[in-house]
Amino acid sequence: MTQPPLASGPEGPAALRPLLATVLDALDAGARARGGPLPAGGPDAVAARLRAAVGDVLPDDGDPDALRALVHALAEGSADPADPLCAAHLHCPPLAVATAADLAVSALNPSLDSWDQAPAASELEALVTRAIARLAGLTDALVTTGGTEANHLALLLARERHGPGLQLVCGANAHHSLPRAAWLLGLPDPVIVPTPAGALDPAALAAALAAALPDGPLIVAATAGTTDAGLIDPLPEIAALAAAHGARLHIDAAYAGGLLFSDRRRTQLTGLTAAHTVTLDLHKLGWQPIAAGLLAVRDPTDLTALHHRADYLNADDDTEAGLPDLLGRSLRTTRRPDVLKIAVTLKTLGRTGLGALVDQVCEQARELAALITDHPHLELHSPPTLSTVLFRPTHATDDTVAAVRRRLLTDGRAVLGRTRLDGRLWLKTTLLNPHTRPADLAALLTLVEGNTPT
Repeated sequence: MTQPPLASGPEGPAALRPLLATVLDALDAGARARGGPLPAGGPDAVAARLRAAVGDVLPDDGDPDALRALVHALAEGSADPADPLCAAHLHCPPLAVATAADLAVSALNPSLDSWDQAPAASELEALVTRAIARLAGLTDALVTTGGTEANHLALLLARERHGPGLQLVCGANAHHSLPRAAWLLGLPDPVIVPTPAGALDPAALAAALAAALPDGPLIVAATAGTTDAGLIDPLPEIAALAAAHGARLHIDAAYAGGLLFSDRRRTQLTGLTAAHTVTLDLHKLGWQPIAAGLLAVRDPTDLTALHHRADYLNADDDTEAGLPDLLGRSLRTTRRPDVLKIAVTLKTLGRTGLGALVDQVCEQARELAALITDHPHLELHSPPTLSTVLFRPTHATDDTVAAVRRRLLTDGRAVLGRTRLDGRLWLKTTLLNPHTRPADLAALLTLVEGNTPT
C-alpha cells in the first residue's frame, strides 16, 4: 500500500500543489452550483444534498475523489460571507492573504503548548500580542478562540485577583457569554442592568452599583459594539463609575475593537484604556479566518493566575535553562498558532490598510441607512454606530418581519439577521464585506420589499 503524502517535510510542497488546485476548482464549482449567498431549499433540502454527496463517510476502501467531492459539497451548501447579500452576522469574508497564511499553519502544524513544538510561532505570538495590546493602550494579550473565550478569561482573571465573591455588573445588552462565564466560574448571580435604549445608561449603572452586594468585589463589563445593533456603551462615564466604586472594568470590544485601526473612528473607543481587560476579535473587523480572538490586559501580573506546571511540557529545569513556558498563555493545551494569519495581515496591510477597510464598511452602513430612510416602504431603526443597520418593512407585524427573513433564507437569496429592540422585531444587516457596492445594498432592499406581503 502506498503511503499517503504528508503536508510538511521534503515532499510537502509537491504533494500540496495538485491538491490545492483540486480544492480551488471544487470551491469554484460548488459556489456556482449554489448560485447565491446561501443554498436554497432550507435545512432539510441542504441536509439531503449533503448526505447524497457524502455517501458512506467511512467506507472500507478509500475514494481518491473524496477531496473534490466533499469540498464541492461544502461550498455548495455554505453561506458565503463574501456575497454582498450575505449580511446577517458578525461573520466576515476572510482576506486571501490571511487564508493563505492559515494554510502554512495547517501544513506545519505547530502546537503552542511547549516551545520545542513551536519555536518561531511562540516568539511571533509574543511580538504580535504585545503590539495589539499596545494599540488598545494595554500591556499584553492572550490569543483566544474568540470573544466568548476572551470574556470567560477576563472573569477568571478577575476572580483570581479579587476572590470568588466577585460579582459581575453588566447591561442587558452585554454578550451572552459574560453572564454564562459568571455561572461557569461559580460567581454570584450577576447584576443585569436594563438597557431599553440598547446601550448601558450611566445613571442606571450607578444605581445598580449602589445596590450591588455590600462590601463585595465588583467587575463592571461594558460593551463596545453590541451584537444586536452595533452600539457602544459610554465608556468614559462607565470607567469613571467603576473607579468611583472600586470596581474592576472589563470592556468587550470584540466588534468595535477594529476601530483602533482607523484614524477617523478610533475616538469612538475613548475610555478603552481605562479597562483592566479588553476583549478583541479579529475574525470580525479584522477579516481573519476563524478563529482570531484576543484578551488584552493592563496588568501582566494578572496572567500569573494561568501558570500551570506539567513536567513533560514545562519542567522547572527547562524553564530555568531558558526554554519559554507557554502553558500560562492559555487555558488550552494543544493550540494552533492562529497568530500567523494575524501577523501576515498586519504586516501586509499595515494599520492604515486595515483602517481603510474598517472605514469602508462603516460608510456602507451609512449608505444603506440613507437608502432605507428614503424608501417609502421601509423603516430605519436608528443611524448606525458601526456597520450594523436595523430596519423593517413599514407597518409590518413582527410575524411578517420574521417570515420575510425566513423566506429569503429558504430561497437562498439573502441572509439577514434578526433582533428585538424597542419591543419590535427588526431585520439586521451586518456589513463586513468591503467589496459591497451601493447597487448591492439597493438590491438587498428590493428583495426585502418584493418578499413583503402588501
